[in-house]
Amino acid sequence: MKVYFVGAGPGDPKLLTIRAKELLESCACCVYAGSLVSPEVISLIPKSAEKYDSAKMELSEIVAVFKKAMEKNIDVVRLHTGDPSIFGAIREQMNELDALGVAYETIPGVSSFQAASAALNLELTVPEKAQAVILGRTGGRTPVPPEQDLDMLGRTKATLCLFLSVQNLRESAKKLSNHHGSDCPVAVVSKASWPDQRIITGTLADITDKTESAGIDKTAIVIVGEALRRNHAASRLYAGDFSHGFRKAGE
Repeated sequence: MKVYFVGAGPGDPKLLTIRAKELLESCACCVYAGSLVSPEVISLIPKSAEKYDSAKMELSEIVAVFKKAMEKNIDVVRLHTGDPSIFGAIREQMNELDALGVAYETIPGVSSFQAASAALNLELTVPEKAQAVILGRTGGRTPVPPEQDLDMLGRTKATLCLFLSVQNLRESAKKLSNHHGSDCPVAVVSKASWPDQRIITGTLADITDKTESAGIDKTAIVIVGEALRRNHAASRLYAGDFSHGFRKAGE
């Protein structure tokens, strides 16, 4: 018996990995994040499989499903939205499986920040401007350490991809304006890759009003930084006078 922590991707079933699709279509038991995973992805689960919506479950109830599967000696697909390694709450489940002596494996998925970047046709890194990408969130019911507060992260001027934070957009924009400037570009991508995907663009000065007017208050990625501009210097990678191990300058 084995538990597979599978990334469901951002929503579009075509963005599932081949391995994830194979596991879903053949599973006998699946625990899935029903509040976040696309219904199109969930529809890949066989009708004969045992299905459990984790949105309605506590950790102890999820562990009970694992134990039941142990008794039946059947594998479990634990389906998480996006990529399980990012805000996936998989650590505590793995700790329980370790205590039970059950093997597990993680199948990566396309994260919503990647789908949001693709929807924007955006490169998150910019030569000499943004050579780091920070995946973060604002504080809520789960607090953020003081040294990882947006006021601190904003000082890096890296490209920021904020999960679970659109409801705190006004406060976030105010903090980040102190470091990026109020004219710094921002994009809010709601339900990236879903049929009802929406994109709001603006600056730190006006993005909150635009987003509130659109009624977006959850299930969105916020991307902040100079990478959103298109008028930056080109990378040296393809410059005629640039050489590397596979190409000499001028060739």
